[in-house]
Amino acid sequence: MASSRKPRSADPVRAADAFLGELPLKNKRLVAGLSGGMDSVVLLHVLARLRGRHGYRLSALHVHHGLSANAAAWARFSSGLCKSLKIPLRVRRVRVTRAGSGLEAAARAARYAAFRALQCDAIVLAHHLDDQAETVLFNLLRGTGARGLSGMPARSALDGKLLLRPFLGLRRAALHGYALEQGLRWVEDESNADEALTRSYLRQRVAPVIESRFPRWREALARAARLASRKEADASDFLREFLRAQGLRAPSEAKLGEMLKQLGSAGPRTAIAHDGKVLRKYRDRLLVEDSPVATAFDPVPWRGESRIDLPSLGGTLTFKPALRAPGIDAGLLKEKRFSIRLRRGGERLQTDAKRPRRTLKNLFQEAGIPPHERDRLPLLFCGEELAWVPGIGVDVRFQARGRSGRVPDWQSKALFLRKSAVARGKIAR
Repeated sequence: MASSRKPRSADPVRAADAFLGELPLKNKRLVAGLSGGMDSVVLLHVLARLRGRHGYRLSALHVHHGLSANAAAWARFSSGLCKSLKIPLRVRRVRVTRAGSGLEAAARAARYAAFRALQCDAIVLAHHLDDQAETVLFNLLRGTGARGLSGMPARSALDGKLLLRPFLGLRRAALHGYALEQGLRWVEDESNADEALTRSYLRQRVAPVIESRFPRWREALARAARLASRKEADASDFLREFLRAQGLRAPSEAKLGEMLKQLGSAGPRTAIAHDGKVLRKYRDRLLVEDSPVATAFDPVPWRGESRIDLPSLGGTLTFKPALRAPGIDAGLLKEKRFSIRLRRGGERLQTDAKRPRRTLKNLFQEAGIPPHERDRLPLLFCGEELAWVPGIGVDVRFQARGRSGRVPDWQSKALFLRKSAVARGKIAR
């Protein structure tokens, strides 16, 4: 246990008082996250001092991760502290399962799962300015983009509950000074000195080097986080307006935040379900589609018709006289068999005799056709040879000379929505 009585500033009380004063907390149930470490001990002590002033009902939660040989002692310490402050305590033992994300991320996921299960109005955490700066630096090094740069919000939502961080503008030194002034005791987590853990490495090795040249690096990164947060607010407004324009219901604040989080890190096949539709992001374009229904597609012959409806693919294929674009040689219909099939993989196409035959994957990427559309596009084959691909063109082996050809044209709802999204511009970031 660590202890001392050196007097220092009481900034945490003023910071928390001002922060909590902006919220309607009378008779609300607040739960403080209590690890037993210095930060959370200061938080609990400050919240206990202010509960009469703001009228909230205070309790604490200790999450027992079971990762340290000292974990049981930390739980006992937290229990004794809460008894001395007359604060109810819940101890929740969690199972930390690593799933390729590392020990720190797995422990955090287990901890937040315990937070989500709480029956309360607000959860209060002891994150401070040093934590914020480390988070932003960590996210930048991981390449998480604008959302990662925004760091931790002072206020956010977690499954309908408020998630509050009243110390986010204070350096750890201010909390330490308060702890010394009040003669508080706390436990030391040995993992804080374990440089095998990324955050500990940043704190022990990287931060001192940065501070030697940039003494106010924490404030600078926190300021960058605030600016990024404002851009996220812009993104929230954009997404609400976009969904409204599509005739979709507005999501809750919690779901809106989760949607933005998924969109910010969306892979090529990420699909976000909302109000009976699916949202996708491709190259910073936001698309809305009907929820996909898996249906089989059998090959359809083309015998020269000018129109073929393909309802299972959500569109219509038409064949028009060639005017500008190279068309398919209609004379081949007399001697060859054409059919409409789906992509199987490995197909190649050559639309220009002066350029090499290329894979459909490369051609789709170049044409900006999203991955989720590619496997449901109708491809025209002549026998076993690929003759035409929507959005790409006709293979040189089947192109007609002059204007005697027929130009296929694929029109679908997905294509219309994608073009509309492109016309509206990029999603806010």
